[in-house]
Amino acid sequence: MNMQRTLLFVKPDGVRRKLVGEIISRCERKGWRLVGMKMMQVTREHAERHYAEHKGKGFFEGLIEYVTGGPIVAMVWEGNDIIPILRMMMGATNPVNAQPGTIRGDFANDFTQNIVHGSDSPESAAREIPLFFADEELHGD
Repeated sequence: MNMQRTLLFVKPDGVRRKLVGEIISRCERKGWRLVGMKMMQVTREHAERHYAEHKGKGFFEGLIEYVTGGPIVAMVWEGNDIIPILRMMMGATNPVNAQPGTIRGDFANDFTQNIVHGSDSPESAAREIPLFFADEELHGD
């Protein structure tokens, strides 16, 4: 077993469109365990830290404005090989390439406003989770 934790957050468009419950349900139906969750407003400074690897790219400013434009619902999920499986469930970043049945394939209409963010590797999860959650906010064994 390869037990992993990952960060998943529902972006402002997903919150606005009332898709939080749908996304939580999909994760629960996989048998994963929710170990942390909160609704929050992301500040510009926080967003720049989270998306630091994209700084200097053409879409960076739009991404920062978008993710700070409304509340998100941040979660930490735990499960066996959860990172690659969740990435598959989320679908391609560009909704044009996202398969039907994936979160983005079913709900996203825009490259930037694409409903969810999920850590793309164990290293990213280790970096991202502490940006959103203190250790005492996570509940698990």
